[in-house]
This record gives sequence, C-alpha cells and structure tokens, in this order.
Amino acid sequence: MVKGWVGEECFFCETIFAIFCIFDGTMQSLYSKYRRVLGSVSTAFKRSLSESINWSSRAICIEGARGTGKSTLMLQYIKESLPADKTLYVSLDDLYFKQHPLTEVAETFYNEGGRHLFLDEVHKYEDWQSAIKNIYDFFPELQLVISGSSILELQKSQADLSRRLVRYYLPELSLREYIALRYSTKTEKISLGDLLSNSGNLADHLIQTVPSPLKYFKEYLSYGSYPFIMEGEGEYLAKINQLINVIIDYDLPEAKAIEVSTQAKLKRLLYIISTCVPYKPNISKLAEQIGTSRVRLLEMLYILEQAQLINSLRSSVHGISLMNKPEKIFLENNSLITALAEGVPDTGNQRETFFLSQLRNSGAQVTYPDLGDFKVNDQYLFEVGGKNKTSKQVKNIPNSFLALDDIEYGYGNTIPLWMFGFLY
Repeated sequence: MVKGWVGEECFFCETIFAIFCIFDGTMQSLYSKYRRVLGSVSTAFKRSLSESINWSSRAICIEGARGTGKSTLMLQYIKESLPADKTLYVSLDDLYFKQHPLTEVAETFYNEGGRHLFLDEVHKYEDWQSAIKNIYDFFPELQLVISGSSILELQKSQADLSRRLVRYYLPELSLREYIALRYSTKTEKISLGDLLSNSGNLADHLIQTVPSPLKYFKEYLSYGSYPFIMEGEGEYLAKINQLINVIIDYDLPEAKAIEVSTQAKLKRLLYIISTCVPYKPNISKLAEQIGTSRVRLLEMLYILEQAQLINSLRSSVHGISLMNKPEKIFLENNSLITALAEGVPDTGNQRETFFLSQLRNSGAQVTYPDLGDFKVNDQYLFEVGGKNKTSKQVKNIPNSFLALDDIEYGYGNTIPLWMFGFLY
C-alpha cells in the first residue's frame, strides 16, 4: 500500500516540491532583496507627489524620467504604510525574470498571502502589458503598483490598461524639494493663484525659513534637478550624461525602431539646444546642421519630447503633434543644460527653462503667446528676465507679470523668479 502510494503519487510529490522551491528558493531570494533595499531606504525626505497619489487604488502606474526617485517613492510608502510580510517589491530588470514568468511570481506570492505587489522598471519585462493585465484580472485582491522610466514604452499601454491603471507622473525636483532634500529645510507648496496675488507676503514668510533664496536658486540651476545630487557634486554631471546615453542608446530603441546614426543625431540635437539662447528653431537650417531632412527632424524633436529630454513650447492654436513645429525648444530641466553646454550656459536660457519646467511640472498649461514669453493656463502672460527688465512688451495687457531673476522681493506685477520653484 505504501509502495503503491509512492509510485502513484511520485509526479504529485515532485510538483509540490517544485512549487515549494519557487517560494522557498527563488521567491526567498526576491524577498530577501526586497527586505534589504526596504531597510536601507530613508523616509526623511519625500517627494510631494507622494501626497497626491491615491494609494488605495487597485492599480497604480508611476511614470517619470530616469533618476527622479520613483523607486524610493514606492519603497517609502511600503515602509511607512504597508505590512512588510504581505508586500513584495521587485525590479523587473532582475535577471531572474529572463527565465521565469512574472505571472508565476505573482501567483505564488498571492497564494502565500501577499496582497501588495510593487513592480519597478516594468518596461524591462517583455510583453509586460499582457502580464499586468492578467495579474490584474486573475487576482482581484492583489494591489499592483508599477513604475517605469521609458515614457515611450509606457505610453503603449494606455489603450489596453487605461481602465485598470491610475497614472501619476513624477517630475524632476522643484527648487522647493531640492532645498528640503539637501538642507532638510521644509516649506509648504504655494499655489499659482496665491503667488500672483500675494507674492510679497509669501516672500516674507519663505525668507524666514529659507534665508538668501537666491543662493539656493543658483545652486539649483546647476545641481538641483535630480535626487542623486546627494551622492556628491563631483559625479553629478557625469551621471546626467550617463542618464542621457542610457535613454537614447537603450530606452528609445526598446520602444521605437531607431538606427545608431539617428542616436548620434539626437545627441547632437540636444547639444545644440543646450548651447543656444532661448531657442526659436529654424527647422530647415537645423535639419541641415544635423544632417537630416525636415520631416525626419520634426520626428526626432517629437521623440526627444516624449522621452522627457526636451520641453517644446507651442502656440495654443496648434497643440502637440508630430508635424507641428515648436515655437521654442528648451531642455527638460536646468541640470541638463549644465551637463551638456560647454562653458557658461546662456543666462536667458537658464531662466526660461526654469520657469517653464516649474510651471509645467506643477500642472499648469504653458503655451507660446503673441506677446511676451509664456502664456499660462490661457489666462496669464509672463515676461522672464533679469532685474532690470521692464514691462514695456506687456504694458497695459491685463493679467501680465514679470518673473525676474536677481531679486528677493517683488512689487506689483513683478514676482521674483525663484518663487516659481515653490509651486510643487
């Protein structure tokens, strides 16, 4: 009888043993990695986006460029708010997922009582859209939180996963966040409406907490966009150049068919933009500089914009599309200018890049106006410049403002440029 049981159940025993090994071996390895990284994460500084996410949602997608802190944001939430034994954080660039299905890990974790699955670098997993869809549909009590750095790759999932995923975007650091991260000096966010109507009183309040704000502002222009500044200034710009290379050489080809020659042209295009004054492109001339056609250049600009490496400013009449020429082109943030530009970056380019990035990252709509530098929310007109800039260009236009550098306090419709760094 005993011999019969052994013979008949041999396959069953092997199967049970295999399942046990998945959890006790490989799953144990994944779990150990998760607990080590969770133990090392600090919660002293948290990105402002963490307050805006509805963490009770069934499935969440956190998008954002490389280096902005998506992994840390996820781990901080786990550490402060979830039971560690019912939660698993994995990065899908782990070599384990080259051999084993993600759905297998999810099923094993779920069957062992897991209820919160955090998947980082999700775009690194082949056919990740189908895997996420299956996990969402087959394990209704399992919360999914995913993140990815390849914006182009993540955008492919919008149609299939739109009704399942609640999406959030994590931008680069604001000036406010940079000060909080680097100097442990915390301040509250200010709204655009309050800034425009009450900048004097707000400046008084902020300067009590952040003395000499212009000092921090100048630092931010060079070193403030990415949290890895905490690893040291000496390596900061080199890491940004590495980040650019990874995006163009690896992330973009994963999402779109791009030739090596095109990758080199994309890098040259970024360099040209970084060294110019606020850049109003002559598309035909720029295409000649790059060595490509006008149509191909517009496509390249569109790719860089979708990859979060440039910020294109367009008229509100035309909107964003592949063939619409931008009126002005900026790099995505000021640290990119510092890393790419040779010598001293153009001051006007730095100022306008800062203004545009801070407004857009705070959720405002910014377009190119007939007069002035920027139109915000189709309501407010702005001129950006140094302390001696006058309002001549926007004089007598309702809801027009000057955003000026090198001043701590404003007056009337003049607002210090640094204060726009406290919007998020």
